[in-house]
Amino acid sequence: MEKIIEEDRQGSVLLVGDQRKHARKLYIESYGCQMNFSDSEIVASILVKEGFDTTQELTEADLVLVNTCSIREKAEQTVRKRLEKFNAVKKVNPSMKVGVLGCMAERLKSKFLEEEKIVDMVVGPDAYKDLPNLIQEIDEGRNAVNVLLSKDETYGDIAPVRLNSNGVTAFVSITRGCDNMCTFCVVPFTRGRERSRDPKSIVEEVNELWAKGYKEVTLLGQNVDSYLWYGGGMKKDFDKATPMQKATATNFAKLLEMVALAQPKMRIRFSTSNPQDMTLDVIATMAQYDNICNYIHLPVQSGSDRILKAMNRLHTREEYMTLIANIKRMIPDCAISQDMIAGFPTETEEDHQDTLSLMEYVKYDFGFMFAYSERPGTLAARKMKDDVPEATKKRRLREIIDLQQKHGLYRTQQHIGKVEEVLIEGTSKKSDLHWMGRNSQNTVVVFPKEQYTVGDFVNVKIENCTSATLIGNAVGFSE
Repeated sequence: MEKIIEEDRQGSVLLVGDQRKHARKLYIESYGCQMNFSDSEIVASILVKEGFDTTQELTEADLVLVNTCSIREKAEQTVRKRLEKFNAVKKVNPSMKVGVLGCMAERLKSKFLEEEKIVDMVVGPDAYKDLPNLIQEIDEGRNAVNVLLSKDETYGDIAPVRLNSNGVTAFVSITRGCDNMCTFCVVPFTRGRERSRDPKSIVEEVNELWAKGYKEVTLLGQNVDSYLWYGGGMKKDFDKATPMQKATATNFAKLLEMVALAQPKMRIRFSTSNPQDMTLDVIATMAQYDNICNYIHLPVQSGSDRILKAMNRLHTREEYMTLIANIKRMIPDCAISQDMIAGFPTETEEDHQDTLSLMEYVKYDFGFMFAYSERPGTLAARKMKDDVPEATKKRRLREIIDLQQKHGLYRTQQHIGKVEEVLIEGTSKKSDLHWMGRNSQNTVVVFPKEQYTVGDFVNVKIENCTSATLIGNAVGFSE
């Protein structure tokens, strides 16, 4: 399942390119997970080569693209509301073309053109290389659709254009697709089967980012722990690989090591992991290299074995708890975050209490928590009645959020009095006089600006905290 950044995001305008006279203007908004934002960088790269410049002004755009999320109903509703805004602009600028990209495009396909008359083009996540042809079609007055899923497309041969970048942190995609088939999730249907990117191209991209001044990368995939490169092809076909391919295959632990060794001074993060696929060698690699951050996003979705089985999560409560214990044993200060769903079909009060007790066991640093939202086409939607009343869902979700806030404060309090390395990412949202950065555990840290600048690694003594933020004072540059 993909990790959601902001459910109610109003859209990020992604800017790239020199403003060339008479160039066509491109406006992009992205919603949902980190993979969508990374994909938008691929799209921008493709269209820059086609002569587009981008703009912050919707009203002057020749082409408007919205990169969509289908993980929950509310995410789709947000996109439809934005299309209403685009429609109002298009009435003033009739020549403006509108395209829908990403998971929502893949889920609805040609139906989108019927439901949203403003839309001229529908493009799935594996079809972005076809954008030049699709744009030519809409220029000639025809609607254009390409939602074909690929068996091998990873966009590893395209250098992404870094959009809305702070010049410090960047995403690097390493896999696409998911094979896990959780019953609540649309990702396998919108992004296809798992396939991995050539590790050499990943290391090359990381090296290029370091050369440009970036200090941190996040390796991205729907399921990074399933990364497996054996020369190309889908993971499910690995059993058909030659003996030499199997002997020389690169798994995620090896890839992590390659990236860590390639740039020892660059911070390395990754997301997202699935509990059944995270192996001890990944944790051991994290423990071995100081530049791999001590943070794991480890979605669990429920603390009830019965609900986990209904979700087809492929791990049990006990197996998850054992994994947590191993992480804490091998990396004692590792932060762990969660995804949690409240009110999955047939969830009882006992199941809900199992979730709360699991949270008490782990005491997550932070989390992403949602009420169950039935997604058309999933097995849960086809086979299970959405039978938990909305009021019950909301109450259970509130209890989960309240407990997470309690645990978040407990975790941040453990940092008080410590001196921790912080990578400065920008100015604090609440004070122009303070910097904002993150420590290895991915916790936000704010401190007075003084003589430092964006991109510096600074040692900060933590003196106070909230449930989500550490507050301190810099004591010097980090070695």
